[in-house]
Amino acid sequence: MTGDPTPGPAGNDETGTAPLVPTPQLAEFATGLGFPLDPFQIEACRALEGGHSVLVCAPTGAGKTVVGEFAVYLALQGGSKCFYTTPIKALSNQKYADLCARHGRDSVGLLTGDQSINSDAPVVVMTTEVLRNMIYASSTALIGLTHVVMDEVHFLADRFRGAVWEEVILHLPEDVRLASLSATVSNAEEFGDWMTTVRGDTTVVVDEVRPIPLHQHMMLGSRIYDLFDRRADTDTDTAPTRRRRDIVVNPELASAVRQRQSLSGMDRWGERGPRFRPPPRPEVIVRLDRDGLLPAITFVFSRAGCDAAVQQCLRSGLHLTDETEAAEIRRIVDEHTRDLPRGDLEVLGYASWRTALERGIAAHHAGMLPAFRHTVEELFVRGLVRAVFATETLALGINMPARTVVLEKLVKFNGDTHAELTPGEYTQLTGRAGRRGIDVEGHAVVLWQPGIEPAAVAGLASTRTFPLRSSFRPSYNMAVNLIDAVGVERSRALLEMSFAQFQADKSVVGLKRGIDRNEATLAQLRDQLGGEGSEILDYLRLRAELTDAERAHERRGKQDRRAAAVASLVTLRRGDIIAVPAGKHTGLAVVVLPDTDAGDPRPQVVTADAWSGRLSAGDFPTPATVLGTLRLPRHVDHRTGRGRRDIASALRSKGLVPPRRPKRSTSKGDTREIDALRRELKHHPARKHPDLDSLARAGERYHRLLRETQQQRRKAAAATDSLARTFERIVALLTERGYLTEGDDPATTEAGERLARIYTESDLLVAECVRRRAWAGLSAAELAAVASAVIYESRTDEPVTVVGPTGSIRHALAETTRICDGLRADEIRHRLPPTREPDLGFVTAAYTWASTASLTEALVAAEAAGKELSPGDFVRWCRQLIDLLDQIRTCADDPELARTAGKAVGAVRRGVVAVDPTAE
Repeated sequence: MTGDPTPGPAGNDETGTAPLVPTPQLAEFATGLGFPLDPFQIEACRALEGGHSVLVCAPTGAGKTVVGEFAVYLALQGGSKCFYTTPIKALSNQKYADLCARHGRDSVGLLTGDQSINSDAPVVVMTTEVLRNMIYASSTALIGLTHVVMDEVHFLADRFRGAVWEEVILHLPEDVRLASLSATVSNAEEFGDWMTTVRGDTTVVVDEVRPIPLHQHMMLGSRIYDLFDRRADTDTDTAPTRRRRDIVVNPELASAVRQRQSLSGMDRWGERGPRFRPPPRPEVIVRLDRDGLLPAITFVFSRAGCDAAVQQCLRSGLHLTDETEAAEIRRIVDEHTRDLPRGDLEVLGYASWRTALERGIAAHHAGMLPAFRHTVEELFVRGLVRAVFATETLALGINMPARTVVLEKLVKFNGDTHAELTPGEYTQLTGRAGRRGIDVEGHAVVLWQPGIEPAAVAGLASTRTFPLRSSFRPSYNMAVNLIDAVGVERSRALLEMSFAQFQADKSVVGLKRGIDRNEATLAQLRDQLGGEGSEILDYLRLRAELTDAERAHERRGKQDRRAAAVASLVTLRRGDIIAVPAGKHTGLAVVVLPDTDAGDPRPQVVTADAWSGRLSAGDFPTPATVLGTLRLPRHVDHRTGRGRRDIASALRSKGLVPPRRPKRSTSKGDTREIDALRRELKHHPARKHPDLDSLARAGERYHRLLRETQQQRRKAAAATDSLARTFERIVALLTERGYLTEGDDPATTEAGERLARIYTESDLLVAECVRRRAWAGLSAAELAAVASAVIYESRTDEPVTVVGPTGSIRHALAETTRICDGLRADEIRHRLPPTREPDLGFVTAAYTWASTASLTEALVAAEAAGKELSPGDFVRWCRQLIDLLDQIRTCADDPELARTAGKAVGAVRRGVVAVDPTAE
């Protein structure tokens, strides 16, 4: 393990020890790079050459991949194999092209699930899932493997894919050396300790110095200010780490912000007086261009916002290219889009997209067609596109550095709510600024708006690291694969070796230390209160029990009230008029979309003041009662202002008056325990103790500390075996359903072997549907439609208005839902997280497309079902559907279903879906 996290400049270090120099083999490798190696690269490569695994943590653009490429070089020189893994297919595709350019196509292969190219090559680029599947299948391709590169290994914090990284790290043969490449994380040493525990000798190399200095700015109006005070002693623009007391905000910027805020005589601009308007995006780009800060990536955090920004620039007449550049752009666009069906170009917005590119302007987000995204990436890297408006997906791995990164906001939607950017997210985004070998410095520009304080931005910019937390959780597929490979006992041992358990065990150390301290304090307090069996301690124990009983009684009352509210909400029907007794929207409301979810019903309503949204049980301290009904049109338009106003007007015309707010009911419940405790306290001899008041204070502290200690013990017990307990519950459920044999040492059954070949979030649901013939007898297009319900996940909670275009589809979907309901009930009984319910939002689109319809027809079908899809999303879901259909083909014991699944793969993989098949 190395101990110096901040190596000095090349040829020297801060400790005065001898400089690291390349070995002859490393020097030979470096001759083909075209630039000198940095100290951290030399250190990591020397460790790798010495037979160690390495974990390299360094900022974006620092050159971590050089270490991975050296692992490839070592394998080729030694006549062995190297696998280069990435978290997503787009990165695998990009790395495949890079390695082919360096080593030739004969030496490099590609495996992404979608495509297999030269899979027997000595160097194969693949997604991490592919390697995990090869390990479980004991693939012969693992023979001769000496090195594995795990690019973007910090991706193991991803809640959906993170477990795959840990599975690979745990299961790879012991003699395989890992070159793990990570963004800068604050717990690199902890991660390295775990890697050493499970993989043997691992060298941790941390470098926090950006190769290209990054200068931080804030744009206020039309002026760009430095964020930090350049006169301060600390070089706050480029220092890798710094304490908050070192942060000095540019006083000129702080003064300008105060002046802007005081223009309306208040602290927060926009609450009264003039409404704040951000500078138009074309003006921002023009200003950046004037200051020599292009090319730039502007992060917008909204797909629609990215597209709107491009249209604003087009309307403004902005041109960032000359005619020679525009001609080259047209040539590259034609090359990337020549395989797209001409009939689909209009729905893809091709003409406007191409025009913007010719002017040097583009959007980049997951909603775009992959061929369009890759065109933008190539043009940007070549310097032909100079202004890109992107969502944060661009920050992951894609090789698109810019001179400048612009952040329009410091808040983004995380899937549940709008949340402020974390320091790690800010660092990941701004890390794109500064092109190595092109720029001498990079620039990050935050656009000022009300609520953004320079000091807060300085805090984000000065915190360069974030902790890596494991997302490893056992799954059904993992369980059967583990048991089939190594048996139950070894499976438990492997789970106990996971990074998740490693972190949990480390947290237990702190908990146990706290428990020990509490125990010592509790002993002192017991002595102060007269010892273990004293009357005063017994009296104070009764008082604590009474307090706990009263609180429990109150909690039960709240639960009873919520249960009554839930019961009333699930019975509401479309058109019911209700009175909302509490919350922000008290008054009359009409139900436009009922919700019968017995756990958490949230009916959609429109209120008398034209607000539309979902209510919850928290808005009803008393049960909802129906005051009347309102006849609603068949298609209620509650998403537009006009539609809401029409409904509200009709509601008010009913002339109903909300009843007076009823008193909140109180639960009587069973109070015998409380009454008994009160009687016992009333007659307790310690009541007459002369120092009762002072002793009572010590007693309260004693019982508070006792409760805290008990909670810590429970946390420690839960942490030390949480993964093992989850695994035991999964084994119990799989045994109960016939995927594992009975007994103390279960083995996989034939059904379990089929489950082992299903790699999807709803793996057991798919296995059950295949096993129970729920999808038998369907055509290829129908199977594609039904299978889509298992993988698709809506971006909104708007309901689907069409559930299936054929009777066979409707029947299969009903059977799938019934199987899912039974599975979820069993999961709840076994205290496991319930499988996600089928989502019907892609059913009609998948059926339409698989029936050889055009892209336009498929997108129209999705919209008719209540789900508007972008072309990029459509392609992405089709490719995930192809993955699932291919798994069904390989695992189905019904030959007819297997053949149908194969036909469905072909029906979906065509047109725009088949173009650029290795992109994600």
